Amino acid sequence: MGLPLNLAAKIGTHLVKQKIKRNDKFTMIVEIEPLFACNLKCGGCGKIQQPHDVLKKRMPVEQVVAAVEECGAPMVSLAGGEPLMHKDIDKIVEALLSRKKFVVLCTNAVLLPKHLHKFKPNRNFAWMVHLDGLEERHDAAVAKEGVFKEAVAAIKMAKDAGFQVFTNSTFFNTDSPESVREVLDYLNDDLKVDRMQISPGYAYEKAPIQHRFLGVEQTRAMFREAFADGKRKKWRLNHSALFLDFLEGKREFECTPWAIPSYSLLGWQQPCYLMGDGYVETYKELIETTEWDNFGRGKDPRCDNCMAHCGYEPTAVLATMGSLKESLRAVVSG
Repeated sequence: MGLPLNLAAKIGTHLVKQKIKRNDKFTMIVEIEPLFACNLKCGGCGKIQQPHDVLKKRMPVEQVVAAVEECGAPMVSLAGGEPLMHKDIDKIVEALLSRKKFVVLCTNAVLLPKHLHKFKPNRNFAWMVHLDGLEERHDAAVAKEGVFKEAVAAIKMAKDAGFQVFTNSTFFNTDSPESVREVLDYLNDDLKVDRMQISPGYAYEKAPIQHRFLGVEQTRAMFREAFADGKRKKWRLNHSALFLDFLEGKREFECTPWAIPSYSLLGWQQPCYLMGDGYVETYKELIETTEWDNFGRGKDPRCDNCMAHCGYEPTAVLATMGSLKESLRAVVSG
């Protein structure tokens, strides 16, 4: 299972246009952080460590739209922080949908029941609920009891209201192949979410807890066993087959950090949202002034254990588009 057909068509059309224009660096998905404030204090995230005056700021609707238009991405991920704490988040979604963008709103879902009425189901919109495991493991990851139950209830409410619901699960060295299978079976079979996104935890430098992140070999071993016996074909995973091959160690790819850039209240982040080496004001500056060749495994030691979706899924998508065999495989698996 890969991307929804309408999203796959949007991205496919976008890639063809970039090839015709002979652009060698372009955005597939843009991550917009319209705020850093959050209602949780997760150990694997450092966003709320921003200064108090920054945590109080909210990005205006017009600024969000301008950033998306500037980079030209067909898909937008609204993240944070907790986007539902932004008073105009519904207006941001509406503005992006009116421009024919595919929008995912990333949320811990605690505030979703309170704000669900402000949104309307749309084939180009999905909630992306963060769930890092079943109840005990997820509540430990977000450092608060009861959040798992709240998130599950919110997912059911959104599904009943006709919305698409995706999930995003990050796995750490405290996980095992069994715990990976348990959470994906639950999301797929019991909650019946529309798509599931997975990622090995990366040692994000501002994260309060640093000892739980996976190394490359740990990641490969865990996913190789978790995906055994054809399991991954059963789950509605929101990934290309080649990215899943990469997680298992069947394929080796280089990172493509420019394909999923991050824009926040601080500007365009260099070189990616996991490594804050600096910020620039415009997307053009990001592309033209970032020393892209300096990043990736074997080039920068901070990249050596990264297998994150934001860097390697774009590489896998480009490899799929460049191969008739892999394109056919994608169609069959989708």
